[in-house]
Amino acid sequence: MVSLAEKVESLRSLEHSFAHADLKPSKPHCVMTRRSTKSIKACITTKARRALCAAIVVLSCGFSALAQLKASQPSTPASPTQPCQSAPADKEMSPAKKYFTDVELVNQNGKKLRFYSDLLCGKVVIINSFFATCQGSCLPMNRNLEKLQEALGDRVGKDVYIISISVDPTADTPANLKEYANKLHARPGWNFITGEKQNVELALHKLGQYVSDKQDHLNIIIIGNEPTGLWKKAFALARADELLKVLESVLNDRPPGDK
Repeated sequence: MVSLAEKVESLRSLEHSFAHADLKPSKPHCVMTRRSTKSIKACITTKARRALCAAIVVLSCGFSALAQLKASQPSTPASPTQPCQSAPADKEMSPAKKYFTDVELVNQNGKKLRFYSDLLCGKVVIINSFFATCQGSCLPMNRNLEKLQEALGDRVGKDVYIISISVDPTADTPANLKEYANKLHARPGWNFITGEKQNVELALHKLGQYVSDKQDHLNIIIIGNEPTGLWKKAFALARADELLKVLESVLNDRPPGDK
């Protein structure tokens, strides 16, 4: 049986390989982090994200913090869209809320939303970053999300939520994002996010999607099941049917011990 130390060392070696490898973005899903917000922080923000859209690699990063997060999860199977309830005042907030924070953001309808409590908590989410005036990969990437929306039908806004975050929040006003969303036939359950620059940048940092130059935005999507703690990354320009397979694997996940 592999020891915890050996697993941790394996992850370090894998991270080093990502940081130095010359890899081509040929596969749809690249990184999986599961069961821990500490794992999300460690895996999303490493140098490895520069080579994320490369070969298929699965990282089981939640070893050391699995017990901590499991204690905060319900003992019964979690519904992907279970209501998100605030912790009582006398109880410590969840590790996920501590990590993501409730920084205030705004969607294409001008509605103010808390990052964790309104957009992530209790949900299965598909997240990408873009900007509305992008002349490169943004529209093809979002067209792929439109295809996923069509494939999912009325499950969008119920079982799955799509979150597209602008890396140019100053120019991408709610009105501009509303127009952009209409071009993609976005339905309820697909939020195009902007807001105060520092707030949006914080959210992007938490997701490992922050870039100082908007032209350097990442062509990846993050697919997460917040109730179970399973998070995956996928190449956003892969075939929509391949992305749908990754999404289904996240949707079908269950908390540890309930499989």
